[in-house]
Amino acid sequence: MKRFIKLITTSILALSLVACSNNQATTDNEQPGDKPAVLSIIATANPHEIILNKVAPILLEEYNIKLDITVTDDYYIPNELVSNGEVDVNFFQHVPFFSNEKETNNYAISNILGVHIEPFGFYSKRISNIEDLPDNATIVVSNSVADNGRILSILQKAGILTLNDGVDAITATLNDIKDNPKNLQFVEVKPELLYTAYEEDQGDLVAINGNYAIQGGLKPSQDAVLLEQADQDNPYVNIIVCQEGKENDERIQALVEVLKSDAIKEFIKNNWLDGSVIPAN
Repeated sequence: MKRFIKLITTSILALSLVACSNNQATTDNEQPGDKPAVLSIIATANPHEIILNKVAPILLEEYNIKLDITVTDDYYIPNELVSNGEVDVNFFQHVPFFSNEKETNNYAISNILGVHIEPFGFYSKRISNIEDLPDNATIVVSNSVADNGRILSILQKAGILTLNDGVDAITATLNDIKDNPKNLQFVEVKPELLYTAYEEDQGDLVAINGNYAIQGGLKPSQDAVLLEQADQDNPYVNIIVCQEGKENDERIQALVEVLKSDAIKEFIKNNWLDGSVIPAN
């Protein structure tokens, strides 16, 4: 095998020498533009990585940019990596989470594009109708403060609890609950553990972020006992984030153009026919 590899290498070298002698071009004379520029991005798996895998070949063919994708299930690493310049872009979060992270950690990050919305749902192995939710029920929710308002808004719209007067639903926390007639008990876990909590039947209801729900094989529009209304005005649109000052980077602008294209919008609509992911623009 080593001899075979050596023969191939020798042949390639010989051909290269012939090419050089025939046409004075060498690798030293290649223009930098011939090599794809690299754009690094960190994202969660589903649907973000799936969308990016569709974007990548378009970005390479039309803009000569190679998309270097890193997948994570940790919500707290991507913004730090983008802020300190270790990664160019991230794609995993909605606007309230972004705003909270930026303010809390003083991150130098910018929201440059809303891409899609994933309706937040409540799932249960104990009930199939929200009207059957018992008194003293346990509700498992994300320990991300940025998700509290979203979760509580859905419950309030369903008539299950009431928030304090004048509270901004986006920034509301569990401490802003005014009326809780069913005496619901809230248990907080990390967002990435919500699907596991559902699988292990750890509560009467489990509020699961859309990406973790579909990653676990759930279909929000079919399997959720209670589902958030999703439309273009939903504040929880998932966004592309870059480091402050790099908003006009040509590589990042190319990514934005591809994500805004009709081709990607149609891909999202067709790939998630159940409405668990919808385009935001």
